[in-house]
Amino acid sequence: MKIQAINNYTANRQFYNNHSNKNSTNTFKAKTVITPEQLAEYSDLRVFHHHIYEYKKGLRNLILTTEKSKYREPIEDRLKNEQIDYVIHDIPKDKINVYFGEKACVDVVKTFNPKLNELSPEQDFILGIMLGYDRVKQCLRYLKFKDKTSNLTRTT
Repeated sequence: MKIQAINNYTANRQFYNNHSNKNSTNTFKAKTVITPEQLAEYSDLRVFHHHIYEYKKGLRNLILTTEKSKYREPIEDRLKNEQIDYVIHDIPKDKINVYFGEKACVDVVKTFNPKLNELSPEQDFILGIMLGYDRVKQCLRYLKFKDKTSNLTRTT
């Protein structure tokens, strides 16, 4: 009985969709054909698109995502269309780090070394806080990095 009700609903919805535009003489709806390349891009950029959703909902002020460099153009196009500030850094193995979000946050990132492993302890701390990482863990990480750098300067 429930299956029949679902089928009736689906059939009614399809009829309504096909006949809702009374000015249209042709109610045929063509199916969109998706190429394997488009499907791969959609799959590969799912996380990127979700990050945009989170940013627009106000969950984050700054996003960092690592993506394949072959998607640089569609990523930039989407960020420009959404009027979201961003900076992209090339990294090894045909990858890019994409930072996007509030202009002030992106402007701070622009002052940093693009190589994350070469950030100062202070820059690492600031970036972690802006990305929304746990504050206490970022403080502990900062102290650990700061202790390593102070030990290096004491021994030389």
